Amino acid sequence: MLRCFTFTLIVLTKYSAFCTEGPGLVPPDLVVDPVPPDLVVGTRADDPVPPDLVVEPVPPDLVVGTRADGAVPSESAGCGCQSLKRDSVLDPLGGRTSSSVSPDVKYSRMMNEMPSNPRDEDEDTTSKMVLIPGGETLMGTDEPGIPPDGEGPQRPVVLDPFLMDTQEVSNLQFQAFVAATGYVTEAEQYGDSFVFEGILSEEVKSQISQAVAAAPWWLPVKGASWKSPEGQGSDVTERLQHPVLHVSWKDAEAYCSWAGKRLPHGGRVGHALQGRLKDRLFPWGNKLTPKDQHYANLWQGDFPTHNSAEDGYAQTSPVMSFPANGYGLYDMVGNAWEWTSDWWTVYHTTDRQRNPTGPSSGSERVKKGGSYMCHKSYCYRYRCAARSQNTPDSSASNLGFRCAGAVDPGVI
Repeated sequence: MLRCFTFTLIVLTKYSAFCTEGPGLVPPDLVVDPVPPDLVVGTRADDPVPPDLVVEPVPPDLVVGTRADGAVPSESAGCGCQSLKRDSVLDPLGGRTSSSVSPDVKYSRMMNEMPSNPRDEDEDTTSKMVLIPGGETLMGTDEPGIPPDGEGPQRPVVLDPFLMDTQEVSNLQFQAFVAATGYVTEAEQYGDSFVFEGILSEEVKSQISQAVAAAPWWLPVKGASWKSPEGQGSDVTERLQHPVLHVSWKDAEAYCSWAGKRLPHGGRVGHALQGRLKDRLFPWGNKLTPKDQHYANLWQGDFPTHNSAEDGYAQTSPVMSFPANGYGLYDMVGNAWEWTSDWWTVYHTTDRQRNPTGPSSGSERVKKGGSYMCHKSYCYRYRCAARSQNTPDSSASNLGFRCAGAVDPGVI
């Protein structure tokens, strides 16, 4: 039976973490059984459901992705970034409430809600887009690397043609958006964001007395945001062509709307990832480094203590630094996780669907692609079928996005 734990920070903070075991570890002897229709996800069969929790029974025709042999591979560990969640409950140590938001932030919120005209096609403002052909394709896999993530089962879908940015949104492009609108990100409003300790200076780390208990390499850093990725004193001056980081789902949506685009649905990302190939592990095939060539910015070495940077980068890389896939899309895996518009679920119908958009509601959003922190031994989520999730207000030093668009404005 799957178990659900709630992680807390080593010192009380406003953050809580995702239900998992240890640092994202799934016990090797865990057997993923079919979910009984009357079982509430996140509870044990013998646990009472909290009286204020409203849930719906799991539809009997939905199944959790598992491997045919029932095995859970050792690669099901994680880097812990799916555990980075903000807690809206007031921090007893002098935390803030929504009423403490400064006037300039409130003004920016009003600007964010105002409609704006789509931007002109300018690479300093928004990325070029390519047409992704539609047709029948397959979502998910019947050989999931991390079954609890809902990677399976494989199911047929029909997609209309759509547009997708060739690259992740860069710091330069997000900077143009902020300059034009005065937008203030959620990380700036909260006053902090999560940063991987391996990229922080000893001076910054010495000032931090908190960490995520289940993944202590993630630290909440005061002042960390898209324009100060490692907190106060850091900037993106030398990283304008790197993917923008520390953006929440709402921040990503705001940029896409301003640019006349939208966040892509998970099914479209999965289709675009494959780059004209079919049923492959990676966008370029089944071998991670064919002919010893690196096709993505991933972790080499021992996570989380040593990144040998054999691919040339120990942190994020400039967008488009690695070969594009068959559709002309860059960095579809690695570099930075990318938000999608879908709500998170691990239950999927096997019925053939057209332009699937995922659940109509939820508490977490799907992200795809993995990041520079992904390694097979600890976060095997840089595969085409892999996926993860975060709460919409989450932000971290390995989380960004790219935009999509519809060929037919009437298509969702």
